[in-house]
Amino acid sequence: MAIFGLWVINKAGGLVYQRNFADGLAPLTSNEYLVLAGTLHGIHAITSRLSPSGSSSGVQIIEGETFKLNILLTATGTKFVLLTSLAETTADALLQKVYDIYSDAVMKNPFHTPEMPIRSEAFDTRVGTLIGSGQS
Repeated sequence: MAIFGLWVINKAGGLVYQRNFADGLAPLTSNEYLVLAGTLHGIHAITSRLSPSGSSSGVQIIEGETFKLNILLTATGTKFVLLTSLAETTADALLQKVYDIYSDAVMKNPFHTPEMPIRSEAFDTRVGTLIGSGQS
């Protein structure tokens, strides 16, 4: 079980936080991460309209051959995305804890502007402690 990375995408589809937690990921430029975040935002918006039985919050898991993208959509439209191994079973709980940290360390910070990049050392440290402690 491994957690490879965390992204936070604002409600407009912009990447406001990105951090890798494991070696072995293909190195991407910051521009490539921005494109990936925008693409994922678009996919999420489209899938929220595809439900045959009424409203849907959109895609929650995208699974590849060797990884999973786990997505938590908040009430404000912010998306928390966790890139994990296929065997990872705690992603939903971890995403909720990351959201709790975000609410506490970022949204309560009077100097943070919503929808802008997250530049909070407290958030970064607490996320690193949380996800770093879950690595095997």
